Amino acid sequence: TSVVAHGQMDPAALEKTMLDFISGDYDVLISTTIIESGLDIPNANTIIINNAHMFGLSDLHQLRGRVGRSNKKAFCYLMAPPLEGLTQEARRRLKAIEEFSELGSGFSIAMQDLDIRGAGNMLGAEQSGFIADIGFETYHKILDEAMQELRDEEFAEVLTTDATPKPNEWKPNSIDCHVETDLELLIPDSYVSSVPERMRLYRELDSISIPQELDAFEYKLKDRFGNLPQQVKELLSVVELRWMLKSLGMEKVIIKNEQLTGYFIANQVSAFYRSNTFANIIGFIQHNPKKFQLKEQREKLMLVCKDVKSMDEALLMVKQIYESTR
Repeated sequence: TSVVAHGQMDPAALEKTMLDFISGDYDVLISTTIIESGLDIPNANTIIINNAHMFGLSDLHQLRGRVGRSNKKAFCYLMAPPLEGLTQEARRRLKAIEEFSELGSGFSIAMQDLDIRGAGNMLGAEQSGFIADIGFETYHKILDEAMQELRDEEFAEVLTTDATPKPNEWKPNSIDCHVETDLELLIPDSYVSSVPERMRLYRELDSISIPQELDAFEYKLKDRFGNLPQQVKELLSVVELRWMLKSLGMEKVIIKNEQLTGYFIANQVSAFYRSNTFANIIGFIQHNPKKFQLKEQREKLMLVCKDVKSMDEALLMVKQIYESTR
């Protein structure tokens, strides 16, 4: 005999249904995901999840945990269309739930879920995830940058003793630069198979602030995992690219459709626009009108470079501008 349970039922009727199933009055429980947490049914040894490809990885893990809660051997069957018709993310979820089936595999599944869904912008100011995990030093660095930005832009007139700021008062560390691109910038699982190790490498890369550290990081990757694939080479290039873009006063850069578009500081009264750096950038663009263009859109100043087909080309173009400001 079977019984049905779902979230639209009257609470009292739902409770009675579940208690009857636990006591053994019914052999089969047909239910929605309402059973995924808070229930302990020791005598349940088999679960069949229909359309498993439509569930998230954490949902599948919770549902699977409803069986095998005693000394009885348990089984979990995942019903899904042929793998060829599923998205890559759905295939990875099903593979992960199949691979990590031993006791205590929750952390491994969480790391796999993080890898599939992403963890925010590793190389930008916008972040998502567990902020506490960034550590005190990184938190302090972000706080210092935010305070410096307020001093330079919001309270410049209050804090300065001179009504006319000096041209070189602007400092690049007062901003961060967010890079958007349609190029592949990642550490592929074919190069580093361990998900926790890839996450650790991403965090280490994001904390690098000087070229010597970047060179050491690249050497360590080659020594441990072999020659760098193209995706990793371009990932390392974008770190160096961000350093130069920050020095050029750019808050955001988009590299898509073979074009680089850099957005200068949005605050029009920023000390950057009175600095020697900005004056040198303008001079360089005027001497190279075929390669570089300065545009204004919705009161935002932009630098446009066309025919940028790779991260190496983007790095080369930005380096030309950067060297003109030294």
